[in-house]
Amino acid sequence: MDNYEYIISSLPVLSPEVKPGEPSRDSIMDFIREQLSKRDNDVVDLLLRGHDETQLGEAFYREALSHPDRFIREYFRFDLNLRNAKVRFLNKALDRPESQDIFLEPEGVFEEAPGVQAALATTDILARERALDDIRWEKISALNLFDYFNLDTILGFIARYRITRRWAVLDEQAGRELFRKLVQEVRGTFKGVEYNA
Repeated sequence: MDNYEYIISSLPVLSPEVKPGEPSRDSIMDFIREQLSKRDNDVVDLLLRGHDETQLGEAFYREALSHPDRFIREYFRFDLNLRNAKVRFLNKALDRPESQDIFLEPEGVFEEAPGVQAALATTDILARERALDDIRWEKISALNLFDYFNLDTILGFIARYRITRRWAVLDEQAGRELFRKLVQEVRGTFKGVEYNA
């Protein structure tokens, strides 16, 4: 039996404006997991795998882009486009071929491309990451626009929760280290490259 209404009505309101040092609420995920069916938890597992750099690759994205759940398909199409934009940005900065390390191109128009390009051009590292997370937040909200009491609403909440959790524990130094890690996220291709924004 689906408990979507109960789960959704019990969730806190999330805001992208999280101050560094605010406590994270890990019990939220435990609550959600306990209320969902095995089938729905499998979908949540896929969503969470998409936030684990070690799990990402062509096989993951092919699975996500063909998944029966609309939110999963659309969110990871956006995510892949965003990652490809980062790779192209780094390729240009490092004077590499534009398509190097682009392993899969999703179909359709990447509507957020202008905003992503503007964010990537920002010289302040934390401002850049914040701008990209703001675009991600807006995309999740747009995907959930007509969802009310269904699994996609919960998936959108979890995706936004991951953003707030990230910023709740982030300080300036950690943010700089995080960006250096993100520069190298494309399957270890950029190991050893020092990128100074």
